[in-house]
Amino acid sequence: MSRSTPPGPPGHEPAHASVTGHFWVVAAVFCGLLLISNVGATKLIAVGPLITDGGAFLFPLVYVVGDVLSEVYGWRATRRVIWVAFGLSALAALTFWVVQLAPPAADWPNQDAFEAVLGFVPRIVLASLCGFLVGQLLNAWVLVRIKARTDERRLWVRLLGSTAVGQFADTLVFCTIAFYGVITGWTFVNYVITGYLYKVAVEVLVLPVTYRVIALVKRHEPTYGVRAGGTVPAGA
Repeated sequence: MSRSTPPGPPGHEPAHASVTGHFWVVAAVFCGLLLISNVGATKLIAVGPLITDGGAFLFPLVYVVGDVLSEVYGWRATRRVIWVAFGLSALAALTFWVVQLAPPAADWPNQDAFEAVLGFVPRIVLASLCGFLVGQLLNAWVLVRIKARTDERRLWVRLLGSTAVGQFADTLVFCTIAFYGVITGWTFVNYVITGYLYKVAVEVLVLPVTYRVIALVKRHEPTYGVRAGGTVPAGA
C-alpha cells in the first residue's frame, strides 16, 4: 500500500485536495443522489414491522459518494460540495412550492396528486435540509480527522467511523424535526433505529465497491499524492 500526504486537520488541506480530474463528476453524482432521495422520502414505506421512507433506497449512497469526496479531495473541497448540494435542495423545495401555488390549467386534473407528493411541507423540508447538512459535515470532518492519524492505512476504519457518526446525526435530526409528534412512542423509536441501521448496513455491504471507487478516483487524479519536492503514487 502506497502512502501520500495525510490530510491534516480541517482548514489545512493537502496538495491532493485540489479540484481536478473527476471532481466535478463525483460532485454532480453526490448532488443528484441527494435530490432524488429527497423526492423519494415523501413516501413512508412499511416492510413488515419495519418503517422507513422512500429515500432509503438511494440516500445511503450519498454518504458513500461523500466518503469518496472526503477521502480523495479533503475537507475544504467536500465542504463546498455539501453547501452546493444544500443550496440545490433548498432551491428544489422552493421550486416545488411555487409550482404548487401556481394555478393549474383548467383541463389538468392532477393538482391534488401533485400537492400530495411534491407539495411544499415546511417541516419535511426543514428536516431534510438540517439532517443532511449536519450529517454530511460531521461525516466529512470525522473521516478527514481519522485520516490525519492513519494516512492511507485502515481506510475501512474511517469509512465506517465517519458513516456511523454522520448517519446517526442525520437520521436523528431528520426524524425528530420531520415526524416527532406525528409518529410517537415505539413507532418513532423504531423509525429512527431502522433508518439508521439500514443506512449503516448499506455502507458496510458496499464497502468493497467504495474501496474500488476510491482507488480508481485516486489513480486518475493528477494531483493526488503530490508532495513538495516530488510525487508519491497514491493507493486505497
